[in-house]
Amino acid sequence: MKLTLPAGEFKAYLFDCDGTICDSMPLHYIAWKDVLSEYGCHFDEELFYAWGGMPVVEIIESLNQRHNLAMPVADIQLRKEEMFYANLPQMKAVPEVLEHIEAQHGVIPFAVVSGSTQDSVRASLATLSLLDRFETLVCAGDYRNSKPHPEPYLMAAERLGVQPEHCLVFEDTEMGIESATAAGMASVKVPAPWERRALVEMV
Repeated sequence: MKLTLPAGEFKAYLFDCDGTICDSMPLHYIAWKDVLSEYGCHFDEELFYAWGGMPVVEIIESLNQRHNLAMPVADIQLRKEEMFYANLPQMKAVPEVLEHIEAQHGVIPFAVVSGSTQDSVRASLATLSLLDRFETLVCAGDYRNSKPHPEPYLMAAERLGVQPEHCLVFEDTEMGIESATAAGMASVKVPAPWERRALVEMV
């Protein structure tokens, strides 16, 4: 399977991390399920993917509100990240995205724009030996307004010195696509893991 890029000459590529560069969403979901089960909190898989790109703290706060719970945000954030790190050796890159990283690295600048923490993004990219490919990382804590607000992507474009209309965004969630569109950027949707599997099986 290959990604179909929109027409245009782009001067920078901006990538979401989890589920876009890194096939890490299943590992994140396992970590979420393990830690949340201790509090009797159900996190539906469909909702998990719909909230892709949302910072961890916002996810916990939203789940507390949704289920009328009072789970400790800082503790769950720490333990969820620890569980994710423990599973990192199992992670692989999304091949359809890696293809474009390898083809354009050194030709145009790259940025990562993620709802995950800087430490999590760095650990994921380092596991895949891709950390040195990116000129800048825009992560949770760098911006005030998370996706679908345009701020994260506009911040990345500004850091790279490239106008938004000359940036192409790679994203795996509707929330991320909305953020890119609001920033005035073209985008390409990366299929979810089960969608990629289905497409491969059809070939």
